[in-house]
Amino acid sequence: MKKLLICFAAGCLGALANSLTVWAFGEYGINKQLGVAMAPALTTGWLYPRIVWGGIWGFLFVLPFMNTRLITKGALISLFPTLLQLLVIFPLQAKKGYFGLELGLYTPVLVTFFNLVWGVVAALAIKASR
Repeated sequence: MKKLLICFAAGCLGALANSLTVWAFGEYGINKQLGVAMAPALTTGWLYPRIVWGGIWGFLFVLPFMNTRLITKGALISLFPTLLQLLVIFPLQAKKGYFGLELGLYTPVLVTFFNLVWGVVAALAIKASR
């Protein structure tokens, strides 16, 4: 149970870091400079579900592989929410096309980077809890 709680909390912390990164890139015009129309407002309505889902994704850290290379594990696990975002959420839910290309050509690169932030921060949180 303790391991599950740590993984959930680490996933939540990773999601907070991810969300603040996404917001900062939008706020400071980095996304716009890259031709990507993604600049969310930092509101509780936007932040809360992202943190909860980040915690749920954190349960993947329980899987028994690469436990000695936690940062690499976090990077690999971050590919799962990336693929979900690019292949399911953008095209089916948000109606932004596969890979979110209607938002801009570099959308897949940014989504991959933002989720990498989640995976690495979550991994570091788990490592710090040991």
